[in-house]
Amino acid sequence: MFQIGKTIVSEEILTKDFVCNLSACKGACCVDGDAGAPVTPQEREILDEIYPKVKPYLRQKGIDAIEEQGTYITTDLDEIETPLINGADCAYVTFDEKGTALCAIEEAYNQGEIDFKKPISCHLYPIRIQEYSEFSAVNYHKWQICDDACSLGAELQVPVYKFTKDALIRKFGEDWYNQLEEAAKDL
Repeated sequence: MFQIGKTIVSEEILTKDFVCNLSACKGACCVDGDAGAPVTPQEREILDEIYPKVKPYLRQKGIDAIEEQGTYITTDLDEIETPLINGADCAYVTFDEKGTALCAIEEAYNQGEIDFKKPISCHLYPIRIQEYSEFSAVNYHKWQICDDACSLGAELQVPVYKFTKDALIRKFGEDWYNQLEEAAKDL
């Protein structure tokens, strides 16, 4: 672990390799698990605001889940997440012709409908951020469904921090990322 500003960073984001391999996993991170994607308090308003422009990209099951539960939910532990369809798929998931899970929010962004790419937790994955009162913990999250992404990352020699560069800059800024690159050189 090392510190950059008000973040404590796991060295694993510098030492582990990762490149999403959608052809292998089919976007399993959006449909597996028992919780929605974490949403920041600021993103709640964004999800409410963009929903009308994202709705045309959603499956009917996703629309039904969002219209029943809301554009986000708050769990019993006061955590904010994307809603799920019947406790499984993220409500914002859509599928391409090959059965690969994709994000309807990101598709609306790619089509120029909105200027919000997707929740930062999704953009950062496999990095997870845990917010504390005095600092943010920046950690690598290992999940078996991403074994193919780890293999592809190793083959291409792309560490987690390089794979998530745009998301890390979006979250912490360019200066923070430059300091992270310096830390990687020192390691």
